[in-house]
Amino acid sequence: MKLGLTMFATDKAINPVELAVEAEARGFSSLWLPEHTHIPTSRVTPFPGGIDLPEQYYRAMDPPTVLAACAAATNTLVLASGISLAAQHDPISFAKVWASLDQLSGGRTKFGVGYGWNVEEMNSHGVEYATRRAQAREHVLAMQALWAKEEASFHGEFVSFESSFSWPKPVQQPRIPTYVGGGAGPRLFAHVAEFADGWLPIGGGGVRRSLPLLQEAWAAAGRDGSPDVVPFGTIPNREMLDQYAELGCTEVVLNVDSRPRDEVLALLDGFAEYL
Repeated sequence: MKLGLTMFATDKAINPVELAVEAEARGFSSLWLPEHTHIPTSRVTPFPGGIDLPEQYYRAMDPPTVLAACAAATNTLVLASGISLAAQHDPISFAKVWASLDQLSGGRTKFGVGYGWNVEEMNSHGVEYATRRAQAREHVLAMQALWAKEEASFHGEFVSFESSFSWPKPVQQPRIPTYVGGGAGPRLFAHVAEFADGWLPIGGGGVRRSLPLLQEAWAAAGRDGSPDVVPFGTIPNREMLDQYAELGCTEVVLNVDSRPRDEVLALLDGFAEYL
């Protein structure tokens, strides 16, 4: 079972390019970067973590920009968003960004998407909280059409464009491997089955009891095989990792605190004992 890493890339933490190089050197499989475009200072929406919002949320760097720099400095590390707030991006532009990154990295990207929790942030982008899931779904479907088709069009409630050319195309076809992050539930699993390749259970909890519902949604959508399940943002211990392996998880993404270089490298050395 592979082990990847996720960390908020900020101006106060280890340089994320150095993190990528050091992660690859130690044998980690992937680096997943979260995003928040901004955090309005009104802070009306409670932080789901139940404590004051950590500073890293509003100091976060732009994931595709950082991952492009990481691609130039690495050879095998998979470069991923964990997660992209897809509803908050123009899908035509975002499709080109990710296709360009996949081309430049030689097909080493994964596209993790989520719905978002900060109402003020999404409202700044013209996204309504009540319809954010439906909008994220359409944005991803529109991006995937642009990735796969020489002439692509899309007509939905939130996205509409006429038949168009858009290049480059991703190396990975018909789409960049796509993962949906969030808590287990019928709607999320329906989206995984419709347009994604797997599920990112945030924090890694509830995987065992949720797998039957996910498999049911996958089969109902007529999908072959099984979806990837990648426990995300976990703190490792041997018993937990053995349980994930028993459940068929092929990768687990470990949480790295957004800290200075020496602290992060010491943490990586500890995590590397589980490889």
